[in-house]
Amino acid sequence: MKRFFDLCLSLFACMILLLPILLVALMVRMTSAGPVIYWSDRVGRNNRIFKMPKFRTMRVDTPALATHLLGDPDRYLTPIGSFLRKSSLDELPQLWSILHGDMSFVGPRPALFNQDDLVALRTQYGVHTLVPGLTGWAQINGRDELPIPDKVRLDVEYMQQQSFLMDLKIIVLTFLKVLRREGIQH
Repeated sequence: MKRFFDLCLSLFACMILLLPILLVALMVRMTSAGPVIYWSDRVGRNNRIFKMPKFRTMRVDTPALATHLLGDPDRYLTPIGSFLRKSSLDELPQLWSILHGDMSFVGPRPALFNQDDLVALRTQYGVHTLVPGLTGWAQINGRDELPIPDKVRLDVEYMQQQSFLMDLKIIVLTFLKVLRREGIQH
């Protein structure tokens, strides 16, 4: 049921968002050198590494680290990078990952391949068995502001309580948070 919902919603979203996706791609291309899409190595279900696409918001010479680990992340942003991140428009290419089956609309956000502490805690609590999501329970309860143990605690809560209605609630609350630009650092 969840996979069917993901397929239907992602196909619908692709149709509705085709023009904004093309406009963002053009803006990225016109404002900085390098590819439009950045393919990030992420940890998926059962700790399998997959390539997750995002519109590129950082310069091509940026180290492959979580943003909070960069000394001065603002110096790596492209001219429209901050806007794309704050509006979450950089996440639109992840519709591909949902169609492909690497991601779901709702689940724990996929960790970077080198976030060993996050991966280890998720594995310890069984969260690694879930398909990662475009959004999740931790996303609407703090997003970038949460320390790793709190993210994992919320991921476990989601794992224990997940249902179709909870997923719908998370999607609606995510939409509201994105509109309000809540919980975004960069």
